[in-house]
Amino acid sequence: MQLNTQPQLIRFLLLSLTVCLLIATINFPAYSNLVSERPPNILFILTDDLDQASVEYMPQVKSLLVDGGVSFSNYFVSNSLCCPSRATILKGQYAHNTGVLTNNKADGSFVVFYKRNSEKSTIATWLKRKGYRTAFIGKYLNLYPYTSKMNYVPPGWDEWDSPVHGSAYVQYDYTVNENGKLVHYGNQPQDYGNDVYTNKAKQFLTQVAKTNQPFFLFLSYYAPHQPATPAPRHQNLFPDAQVPRRQAFNEIDVSDKPQYLRELPLLNQEQQEKIDYLHQKRLRSLQAVDEGLATLYNTLQATNQLDNTYIFFSSDNGFHLGQHRLLPGKETAYEEDIHLPLLVRSPHVPAGKVIEAIAGNVDLAPTWADLAGARIPDFVDGRSLVPLFELKLNTTMSPFYFYRRKLRSLLTNSWRQVFLVEHWVNPHVTPIIPQYSGLRGCDYTYIEYVNGEREFYNLRQDPEQLHNLARQTNPKLLAHYAQLLRQLRNCQRKDCRVTESRKLIDFN
Repeated sequence: MQLNTQPQLIRFLLLSLTVCLLIATINFPAYSNLVSERPPNILFILTDDLDQASVEYMPQVKSLLVDGGVSFSNYFVSNSLCCPSRATILKGQYAHNTGVLTNNKADGSFVVFYKRNSEKSTIATWLKRKGYRTAFIGKYLNLYPYTSKMNYVPPGWDEWDSPVHGSAYVQYDYTVNENGKLVHYGNQPQDYGNDVYTNKAKQFLTQVAKTNQPFFLFLSYYAPHQPATPAPRHQNLFPDAQVPRRQAFNEIDVSDKPQYLRELPLLNQEQQEKIDYLHQKRLRSLQAVDEGLATLYNTLQATNQLDNTYIFFSSDNGFHLGQHRLLPGKETAYEEDIHLPLLVRSPHVPAGKVIEAIAGNVDLAPTWADLAGARIPDFVDGRSLVPLFELKLNTTMSPFYFYRRKLRSLLTNSWRQVFLVEHWVNPHVTPIIPQYSGLRGCDYTYIEYVNGEREFYNLRQDPEQLHNLARQTNPKLLAHYAQLLRQLRNCQRKDCRVTESRKLIDFN
């Protein structure tokens, strides 16, 4: 066998040798410290319908997570809708593999997830098998617990507190399944949903600190989902806040957009004022979430758990507010709906760092499993993000653990080049957005609709997606993206990761 026919193997062996030499120069701690290492705790805070811009109005998130952790500047959701995104987070699969395509019981929601027996293998069951104490608090999947019992608790969760009835979105007058017991919350200030979930999370953190178990806490707020009810203490904030009037807001020329947008009239003054009012309410509702983060951070610190805890923060999908003439909503492939914050804080994460590699909600479950040392099932489509953000050596790590992480981080030059976005028709919204699928690269978006329409945007030159270049771009380039999309549209398991990582052809 000729050596020049094995360049990848040679590079791999050289990298391995480099890492071995690097390890030899490191002063590792005594073995007694190595064996006492505990798996890390994981706290995930999920918001509902949070747009990227609203993070600017969350001072605790900015201080503790943006400044104190890493920010993924290219984090996306594959299906910009509540239940499909949440199923993806739990399973690490694209929607076309979870089978949860919409929020509707016919082709999505908890109904499909439950019917497919998908809960038998989720991030909860993976981590529970590794000895983690697991907790889910807040909003689960849309239509939960329809088709099951009211006191149903999904497999893998040691602590379960999720609304099953009433007006949870309104934040008052709702019933919570608390570990199989139904508890009603009324209309008093202390019944305000976001605060109730924060308090339950605080109780869980306090209790688990008394044990020797690592924990995984999935805290799922309803804010800022409509009607975006704020806590009484926040109801007068931001009276003058206005959605930024950038060029995409109430877009003047939509002649190059898909038909469903071309048919929309310009927003009138009354519609714009209602959009601004909703924007104000959304910002107010988020303040309880922001305060909740600070409460939980202080609880972790007071219980001596902070130094061994990873805090993740994100949303299930984004939200548009008047961009491209659209009334408030989601489900499009535009940046407002798919491009979200993902923030990570830990003592082992460099503070203030921005990571530009493409990441998505399909990666969260395998990331948490990787941190916990749990086996990642073969059915998972996503990949662990750990090589991208864990850059500091934990002094209690074993040499073998560090070798594995260091070697893997050196190989991230084969990282994902594109991310799949997909959407199925939802007949309950206006306008009805046609079914589509597409690709989001580092600096472009390519979308194909079932009716044959296409969109292509150069985001480096046109970040607001005002100029659809589908009819002006090199046909060979579009054909290349179309072929890649065909491969990803039905991808499964490892094939998703392999296809996403292929180097894109430059036709310029």
